[in-house]
Amino acid sequence: MRNGLFAAMLLAPLAFAVPAAAQSKVNIEQNFADSLTTMPKEDLAVSGGFYVPAYSSVAMSQGKLRVDFSVTLSVHNASETQPLVIKRIAYFDTAGKQVESYLKTPVALRPLATVSIFVPTDDLRGGTGANFLVDWAATGEIAEPVVEALMVGGIANAHYAFISQGRPTRTATNK
Repeated sequence: MRNGLFAAMLLAPLAFAVPAAAQSKVNIEQNFADSLTTMPKEDLAVSGGFYVPAYSSVAMSQGKLRVDFSVTLSVHNASETQPLVIKRIAYFDTAGKQVESYLKTPVALRPLATVSIFVPTDDLRGGTGANFLVDWAATGEIAEPVVEALMVGGIANAHYAFISQGRPTRTATNK
């Protein structure tokens, strides 16, 4: 009886766990209010995009073992003086299907500020070829944003962490 009660106490929190796909949406406006500023009134003269590989799962041991990773996508405004408008942050799976969109409307990131998106280890929707697309804009010439994904995970006593840097997909000047 005592062992059964102990096991029930250990497993009780799992009864209230929310599956990864059903977790509440990330609210960048609320979670990163201190990193955001008002949208610029001027026209957005420069825009660009980044492709960021993310690995929520990796095959190991000759493909016989899968290790799952949490993913933290960070978007850094590298400008010391200008806000960076983030127009889109979207998460795609191995097949290229969009599985999550993290912005309802564009947001303006303060100079040298950062916003992050966290994908938990148990969210396997991305698979081995997951990726993010991040679209940005600014009112004029601006330092290129820094966009990267940090993967953290482990199995048994082995722990792994690595970074995947975003790759620019385009930069355009609207003149």
